[in-house]
Amino acid sequence: MIGAIFEGLRTTFKQMFRKPITVEYPDIKRPVFERFRGRHELKRHPNGLERCIGCSLCAAACPADAIFVEPAENTDEERYSPGERYAKRYEINMLRCIFCGFCEEACPVDAIVLEHNYEISSYTRKAMIYTKEMLLVPPPPGVPGTPQKGPAPRPQDMPHPVHNPQRVDRVPPGGFVTTYVPTSLLDEYDLTPDVVLHPVPDPEDDENAEG
Repeated sequence: MIGAIFEGLRTTFKQMFRKPITVEYPDIKRPVFERFRGRHELKRHPNGLERCIGCSLCAAACPADAIFVEPAENTDEERYSPGERYAKRYEINMLRCIFCGFCEEACPVDAIVLEHNYEISSYTRKAMIYTKEMLLVPPPPGVPGTPQKGPAPRPQDMPHPVHNPQRVDRVPPGGFVTTYVPTSLLDEYDLTPDVVLHPVPDPEDDENAEG
């Protein structure tokens, strides 16, 4: 009996002088890794227009069927994106989402990005349906939001997104990563699509070639 008490005290004093392992969340938050996939965000162009063109490729790529996109046509009186269409309605069911990042990889214009925010808990199921208004980032300071008036900007006037190198790390060997090609380069390199596929090298193929 006495031995058990001393054993318990020994364990207590032993742990008392050790650095605590736990973090006093939410007062203290541990930094996440750069490749961490958290809450989704819909990005904008520097001129305030939305990147999303309503193509629904993200919804098609989602294995959990968590994304719903309702496209609509842009007009000169109400322009939301530089393309012909935009996402009139964009919803993500966070209860279904598995944060795999397939939507981010499928997007040809880098409109949807999984950022580092992981605080998305809620008390109701309805609150876990994230709408376009909740996902869309605000426009840059001093830049008007959407809708805007006027015709679609010329391709050479639009900053074209370049594929994120981190995506290559997420694609299995032998797969492909999408890259959005500036329109000005299509004729120069005799390309027809706006999106090209770059193969990710497979280490096994390199070993077989060396052998």
